[in-house]
Amino acid sequence: MPKAAELSLNRNLLRMGDRVAVAVSGGADSTALLLLLHEQATVLGVGVAAAHLHHGIRGDEADADLAFLRELCARLDVPLRVAEADVPAQAVQNSETLEEAARNARLRFFDSLLAAGTATTIATAHTQNDQAETVMMKLLRGAWTEGLGGISPVLERERGRIIRPLLGSTREQVIAYLNSRSQVWREDSSNASPAHTRNRVRAVLMPLLCEFNPSVDATLAATAQLAREEEARWAPEVARLLTQLALPGKPVRGGGRAVATSAEGESLAFDIGRLRNLELPARRRVVRAAAERLGCRLGSAETLRVLLLAGLAPPETRPDPTVPTKPNSRLELAGGLRAERSVRELRLVRTR
Repeated sequence: MPKAAELSLNRNLLRMGDRVAVAVSGGADSTALLLLLHEQATVLGVGVAAAHLHHGIRGDEADADLAFLRELCARLDVPLRVAEADVPAQAVQNSETLEEAARNARLRFFDSLLAAGTATTIATAHTQNDQAETVMMKLLRGAWTEGLGGISPVLERERGRIIRPLLGSTREQVIAYLNSRSQVWREDSSNASPAHTRNRVRAVLMPLLCEFNPSVDATLAATAQLAREEEARWAPEVARLLTQLALPGKPVRGGGRAVATSAEGESLAFDIGRLRNLELPARRRVVRAAAERLGCRLGSAETLRVLLLAGLAPPETRPDPTVPTKPNSRLELAGGLRAERSVRELRLVRTR
């Protein structure tokens, strides 16, 4: 049977004196992470607690998950922090998918633990398999390099950090580790539902890709690492260019620029000639960074449409009849963003 050391834990993410709250669902991955950190807490010099969010989904099954965690934490003598959320209601209220609402509810829960000082660090049990699935989902949706970076090992929050110390471990290694400890876990029935994109990627696409490359999970995880390194290299350069080139609001007669006084109508503009002087990779990134500053995100296809509008697309790009290319044109984009082109400027406007 495998030993604990065979489950890879990224110790570089843990700092002496950390108060670590392990996000636990009762599933195999989070149960394994809780056991592993509990076993190594003294060596690592960290305090370990558990944190569980009851999502208000799956009824009796979710209640049984919580009961399992209460028993497990009592046996380990680990404090368990529990919160409840009505995720289905939040999804309707915020026009989110159930998956998006659940993720946002968890982040709010984690932030509350960090803000209260209950924990300095939240540890989630994402594995190499989760990383590979995430990269594939991002690729299918047309993500660029920051999206292909997948799940970051560290996510900085206002009052602390969220870490993913099991990204170097596979799901198979997690199961072997639990079996070596004779530790049971809970199975989430919703993980078998084809209604969720990740479940279909996990059950259908990843096994198919493994037929072409048995190490596809590790390959995609390595791709994510490369993408994150590329983003880290570009970040300061893009910030510098945005500071130099972005103009607030729009020009007004007699000189100067009009700036919106509310989030709706807020805008950033660029001199098209100055954008044209940038190399294409920088041009793309500056436009997308401007959208992010306005609180919106541009995918690869929409970024290309903005560049077409401004006459800044690569010369080999096929014409898109849905994109106007003459001055004094506009383009409505997803997420409440509008692109406008004048004779000299490209302007991005937040419309809601």
